[in-house]
Amino acid sequence: MDQQFKDGSDFPIFLDNNDPLGHFRHRFYLKKDTIYMCGNSLGLASRDAEAAILKAMQKWKEEGVKIWNVDDNKYFLYSAELAKIMSGLVGVDADEIAVSASTTVNIHQAVSTFYKPTKDRYKILVDNINFPTDKYAIDSQVRLKGYEPKEAVKIVKCRDSLMDEDDIIEAMTSDVALILLPTVYYRSAQILNMAKVTKAAKSKGIIIGWDLSHAVGSIEIDLKSLDIDFAVWCTYKYLNGGPGSTSALYINRKHFKNLPGLAGWLGNKPETQFQLLQDFDHQQDANGWLIGTPHLLSMAGLEGSLKMFNEAGMANLRKKSLHITAYLMFLVDTKLASYGFTIGNPRADDKRGGHVCLEHDEGYRISIALKARGVVPDFRDPNVIRLTPTALYTSYEEVYEIVEIILDIVKNETYKKISQKRNLVV
Repeated sequence: MDQQFKDGSDFPIFLDNNDPLGHFRHRFYLKKDTIYMCGNSLGLASRDAEAAILKAMQKWKEEGVKIWNVDDNKYFLYSAELAKIMSGLVGVDADEIAVSASTTVNIHQAVSTFYKPTKDRYKILVDNINFPTDKYAIDSQVRLKGYEPKEAVKIVKCRDSLMDEDDIIEAMTSDVALILLPTVYYRSAQILNMAKVTKAAKSKGIIIGWDLSHAVGSIEIDLKSLDIDFAVWCTYKYLNGGPGSTSALYINRKHFKNLPGLAGWLGNKPETQFQLLQDFDHQQDANGWLIGTPHLLSMAGLEGSLKMFNEAGMANLRKKSLHITAYLMFLVDTKLASYGFTIGNPRADDKRGGHVCLEHDEGYRISIALKARGVVPDFRDPNVIRLTPTALYTSYEEVYEIVEIILDIVKNETYKKISQKRNLVV
């Protein structure tokens, strides 16, 4: 990170006037008097996503059940349609992506497919700071195989708040059958070195999968060159697909002949699907891991949003993300450090994702005070305010305003009027 930034209210205006991606901001529904900094949790609605959803609604209104046959079966084959415009974001072939279900369901799908424990190799390797749904799913899967998590789930512990790749590699012992790790950590924004970890796993014959939920749409990814076995990711964060929008599953084509652990009728070959045979006729690409009927209205918003990503270019989006997060960190160092704020995420460009982890002992109450002032962040225990200047719709001027608001909150100690009692969703 080697940026030349300046303090003062004129500088962010200069940056906005010279932002080649700034025009995308106007395609999103931005709320007046609100600064949205939570795109790492739920991306904003765009006019492009809205148009795609309304188009699907109109087709449903006009066609009823015939919707599955219109436009060359586009909506019945919607997973393959969306995979075509999503594949470039992760560097794979379109037929290696299935757009289906939720991230957790897709973890179950992948692990149930690839976890084949033996007497000598039966453990699944995870870490202790990933988003917990991944661990819940892994624990469930080992129980289904007759093991207890305490004996079959091997946990690599982080040092302080960051994970050391060498610790992960050291834990790849001969009894490990499968590994599941995040690419970007939700709390710290740390990017794991996927190439280093994957190479080590492959050299030891271990199946490896990655959770890309905080990475896709935020950083550049090339799964093809890594040759991993599987990956999962959600689409409602940086991809702006909408609340609960349908997740994605990557299956390396070398595994296409494997039967899915969780088979369903939509994974049957399209040619024989409506023969409704009692024997599963497996579609031998990623769509063979589909389970049920397309969640059409949870997928349509993604179509509109993904087209914007392809229009903007992932390299350009990553460049802006690095620049605008660096600007935020500069302002934190310049204006807030003397008030007890620290940066909890890695600072190096190749080590941090798309959000900044602002740490403070009073982080929770400050985050609530921010919301009262029209800023939308989120908070993660024990002390992290996550701020996400999203490349497609956050302005530099907004970043400057946020820091000024935080400065006012701590100077005047207005956060002290807020209860310590936690909200249900923070």
